[in-house]
Amino acid sequence: MYLSFDCHIAGLAIINVSDLVSLLDFPFMQRAIAGAVLMGILGGLLGSFVTLRQLSFFSHAVGHAALVGVALGVLLQFNPTWMLLPFTLVFGVVVLYFIDKTDLASDSVLSIVLSGALAIGVILTSLIKGYRGNLMGVLFGDILAIDSTDLILTLLVLLGGSVFLLPTLRQQILLTLNSDVAQVQGIPVQLYRYGFVVLLSLAVAVAIKAVGVLLVNAFLVIPASTAKLMSHHFSRFLIMSVIFGFTTSLAGIIVSGIFNLASGPSIVLVQFLIFIAVFLWVKLGLKVT
Repeated sequence: MYLSFDCHIAGLAIINVSDLVSLLDFPFMQRAIAGAVLMGILGGLLGSFVTLRQLSFFSHAVGHAALVGVALGVLLQFNPTWMLLPFTLVFGVVVLYFIDKTDLASDSVLSIVLSGALAIGVILTSLIKGYRGNLMGVLFGDILAIDSTDLILTLLVLLGGSVFLLPTLRQQILLTLNSDVAQVQGIPVQLYRYGFVVLLSLAVAVAIKAVGVLLVNAFLVIPASTAKLMSHHFSRFLIMSVIFGFTTSLAGIIVSGIFNLASGPSIVLVQFLIFIAVFLWVKLGLKVT
């Protein structure tokens, strides 16, 4: 599915508002908008904890390693989506286990496994015979290509993340701020840590098709980082992160349609520009507390 998608709207360019509105009649555009909202909310929710727990490099490693899952799916003639989900989940848990069981710094372990996984992914990709499809779609994504299955999977991950994080928000915040204190308070630190890694890995997997292997980390980190510039109050920070997540995703789709650009990079570009604008705004002393 990832490597064989033939985008039938590649030559579509939007030149006025009426044309853009007419696109809403197409099912692929409706799915893209729904996917943007769901993935934006999911990215904002998990990204809040990713930035505070300094896991951005972790999600970066999982995202790049996903190339192995995609290549394996194609080689084994198996739906890459269903190969990608268990692969990223197992990869994320194993990497966290390595970090816990070695004396090496976490960034060193992540660099090692990232390099190894990326090398394996490139080699497996080279073994694919015949037509390899649109590799650019795997690297940079195409949210216009998502289908109903992708939407259902994203919704399930979002519901799972909400059920896991929101009822235990106070414990999750304490764990984020000081894991030693959380341990003393009787909070199951390891359970929460591994549970969050499972969610993060699955979120990366479902977002790959929309924004691609190379940009999926930005989808998680930039909206949350933008929100963090504006507020240090956790509840407000979390809400703003979610808002930035889905609004920039929708804006990215619009930009993609207007200028006939790739959807994944367009979304991330909008997120980056908003981050720069907020950064400059905060530097002028207008920060929200």
